[in-house]
Amino acid sequence: MVQIVMKIKDLQKIELPREKLEKYGSSKLADYELLAVLLGSGIEGVNVLELSKKIILLINKIGIKKITFDDLQEIKGLGPAKALQIIAILELGKRFNTEKIVEVLSPEDVWKLCADIRESKKEHFAVFYLNTQNQLIERQIISIGTLNASLVHPREVFEPAVALHAASVIVSHNHPSGTTEPSQDDIAVTKRLVEAGNLMGIEVLDHIIVSHNAFMSFKQEGII
Repeated sequence: MVQIVMKIKDLQKIELPREKLEKYGSSKLADYELLAVLLGSGIEGVNVLELSKKIILLINKIGIKKITFDDLQEIKGLGPAKALQIIAILELGKRFNTEKIVEVLSPEDVWKLCADIRESKKEHFAVFYLNTQNQLIERQIISIGTLNASLVHPREVFEPAVALHAASVIVSHNHPSGTTEPSQDDIAVTKRLVEAGNLMGIEVLDHIIVSHNAFMSFKQEGII
C-alpha cells in the first residue's frame, strides 16, 4: 500500500502558510497555520493544514497547560514522533510566553491593537476573538482588499470563533483613504455579521473603522 503524506509544498498556492508568513508576517497567520509551518507535513490521508486544525481544536478543548502526549495520540493517524514534536513546540511556547493578558474594552483599545494595519494601502479586515471577560484570545486577519460580502463571509469570521471558544467578537478594518466614514458595503457586511452572530450565540460587540489617527465605532454611532 502506498502511503501518501501531504506536505506544505503539495497544497495549492493560495493555501501555503509559509508563503503567507513570508508575505504578511507571523501576526497575519492563524494558530493552525503557524503550527503547519512548524510541522511541515501531515499524516496519511490528512494534509498538514487539516492536521494542524485538528490539533488546535484539541488544544483549545483541553487547554495548552493540560494537554498530554496521550491526548494528542487520540487524533487518528498521529504517530508518536509527531505527537512528541507537538509537545516540544507547546512547551517552548509556554516557556517563551511572557505576554500580558490584553483586555479589549473600548474602540480606542481596538485602534491601538490595529497599529500594524492603520496605514496600510489595502483594507485589512481583522477580527478580535474575546472570552467572557473581554480578554483577547486571538486576533486574525480575515481578508485583505476592498470590504464586501464576497470577501468577508460569516463563515470566515465565526469558524475560528467556535474553534477558539470565543464568547464574542469585535471586527475592525482600516480605510486607506484616511476617512472613517462607513460605506454602504461596510454597513451591509456588519449587519450580516451581527445577524449571523445572534444565530450562533456569539455576539458582535462592535465594528471599528480605523485610520492613521482616528477611529469610528458602529456601536457608538448607533449603527448596530
